[in-house]
Amino acid sequence: MNLLEKINSNKAIVGIIGLGYVGLPLVREFSLNGIRVIGFNIDEEKVRLLDKGKSYIRHIPDKIIGKCLKKGFKATSDFSNLKNTDAIIICVPTPLGEHREPDLSYIIDTAKGVSKYLKADQLVILKSTTYPGTTEEVVLPILEESGLKAGKNFSLSYSPEREDPGNKEFTSSNIPLIVGGYTEKCRELTCKLYNKIGIKTFPVYSTKVAESAKLLENIYRAVNIALVNELKILLDKMGIDVFEVIDAAKTKPFGFQAFYPGPGLGGHCIPIDPFYLTWKAREYEYSTRFIELAGEINASMPEYVIKKTMEALGESGKAIKGSRILILGMAYKKNVDDMRESPALKLMELLMEGGGDH
Repeated sequence: MNLLEKINSNKAIVGIIGLGYVGLPLVREFSLNGIRVIGFNIDEEKVRLLDKGKSYIRHIPDKIIGKCLKKGFKATSDFSNLKNTDAIIICVPTPLGEHREPDLSYIIDTAKGVSKYLKADQLVILKSTTYPGTTEEVVLPILEESGLKAGKNFSLSYSPEREDPGNKEFTSSNIPLIVGGYTEKCRELTCKLYNKIGIKTFPVYSTKVAESAKLLENIYRAVNIALVNELKILLDKMGIDVFEVIDAAKTKPFGFQAFYPGPGLGGHCIPIDPFYLTWKAREYEYSTRFIELAGEINASMPEYVIKKTMEALGESGKAIKGSRILILGMAYKKNVDDMRESPALKLMELLMEGGGDH
């Protein structure tokens, strides 16, 4: 039975590498739709918790993990179990390095692990956010070290994650997925796999188009958030309430989308992903000025919040030093337990440096 036949008959076994905010929701979708899943994670403690039916992500309750286990889900840190899978989905982190350069170490190490156990007729899907070209320039050569050829002996695709933790309206079950394949067959197999569990897909011409589309989604938000952050500072000087201005502007039924100012950017997407394209652009001797300026503005917002805090304390004859200051909400957004890149952490650091009582 070939891979397409296995997918069509719900007999394909899916391996998901990385059981975090992207991988675990995928485990839920495949398992609850009757497709057996083997989850891979290098964190032994997370594997232990999952095998006991315990979740470590707030918006995925224990009862969901329990249901997945009853459907055949198994978590493991033993990558030799990749031999028992038909499709492999890579959901590992892609952070920035010390100098804001892409850190592909998780992708590279994972690809090496997959290559070691890759077999004919398997499908490999990269979901991690990265710069255009990663799938074919980095992942493909590593996988082909197995002796198998992409598009001939195994299939390779890129389909970016679109998770929005804490969003009850849009989840991994109803957010369409972009799919770019190394070949047309690779793309079609990936779409078939996702369609089988009810996820709509939008096929694109290549893996590079899919990689670029993901970056555009997050750059769009980063730039527009920077715009309203800059307006917040200006309008504050002019004695104008920026929130009232936004509420008025958004009454226009076309041509405007509301974004709101804040203390900075958090999470693993918007503060990081735009710089993957900035880095790649240098290869083509091009400066992404819009992206870099947006990054500078957004990164400066914690200092602006500290300035406003100092002004507010000053009105009561107080200073940051010696004052007890309460910060409500340490996660990067409401209703999540994820503190990655949270501006609240920077605020806390600045307040402590200023002598605030903690």
